[in-house]
Amino acid sequence: MNTQLESKNKGFTIIEVVLVLAIAGLIFLMVFIALPALQRSQRDTQRREDISRFVSQINSYQTNNNGSVPSIATSSTSFLNSYMKQSDGEFKDPKTGENYTIVNSTDAEKVLSDGQIQYAQKAKCDGEKVATSGASSRSVAVKIKLEGSGYFCKDNQ
Repeated sequence: MNTQLESKNKGFTIIEVVLVLAIAGLIFLMVFIALPALQRSQRDTQRREDISRFVSQINSYQTNNNGSVPSIATSSTSFLNSYMKQSDGEFKDPKTGENYTIVNSTDAEKVLSDGQIQYAQKAKCDGEKVATSGASSRSVAVKIKLEGSGYFCKDNQ
């Protein structure tokens, strides 16, 4: 009689198997929902670091050029190649893998596309916007669109 009871109790019931599969499915679902958000966050972090490096190199340019800031002609060619190493592939948008495009504009409401950086001479940052009031002739504001939401703006002052 004991042998019959032991043989019936071996193994899992269908309810236990379904429950384990449901829990595993929920875990996989949470991972696949969270993964794109994590990737977006990492790309936005890279964009913030790129803008910080860009402003740092503007400061370096100013040190080497008697305090003058790069003009749009310089920022589109020699500044990006000499200071930012764009020609070596070191200054690219993390989503597209393409070189950043520099847009010269002091427009506070400038709408940027992916991979574009707003470069504003005689401007400073006011939160996520570029502002020209109170900015010196040697100040520069740099702004980029973030994938998550909003913009990131940094100035050299």
